[in-house]
Amino acid sequence: MSRRRVAILISGRGSNMTSLVAAAAEPGYPAEIACVLSNRPDAGGLARARALGLAAEALDHKAYPTREAFERALDERLAAHSIDLVCLAGFMRVLTPWFVERWLGRLVNVHPSLLPSFRGVGTHRQALDTGVLLHGCTVHFVVPELDAGPIVAQAAVRVLPGDDEASLAARVLGEEHVIYPQALRMIASGEATLEDGRVRWAEGRRP
Repeated sequence: MSRRRVAILISGRGSNMTSLVAAAAEPGYPAEIACVLSNRPDAGGLARARALGLAAEALDHKAYPTREAFERALDERLAAHSIDLVCLAGFMRVLTPWFVERWLGRLVNVHPSLLPSFRGVGTHRQALDTGVLLHGCTVHFVVPELDAGPIVAQAAVRVLPGDDEASLAARVLGEEHVIYPQALRMIASGEATLEDGRVRWAEGRRP
């Protein structure tokens, strides 16, 4: 089975990008990282990607008149790299239904909460304010509704006495680095697919 070609979309430092790149370097991993794209030319992850020998490009969303115009340019770059799967890794743009539908079943995100709790931004503050005992992260297929896609993988961390946003975020990020490569492995190998709005698992492969 040929390796699936993956694009990673970032807006910042690219820490989840680094974990995906490291996983893809392992023998037998079913995906290869073909390129890294960012909507921010100053994203620190671009330099990190280039240092790892990856093709890395910036498409400044501010240079486009509409959200869809930016996404059409983005789609053209994905096509140019013959991309099979797209991983959002700290990509701070809400994607339009046009783009999501075009990539449905091939577009994945990691979110810093145990979905369906705490969608959107500020998840760690929400967790602390709500007083939950468990927090965590989720890898899910992207659908037009924000942070509502079918779940591929989750990991939980305990909320400790004295936690603030920074300490809680750091522990959650550590789990993101573990489950995102695992989830990409399952998707790229065909063990987890999106069918009729649900994740369909190959026999015996559901976590």
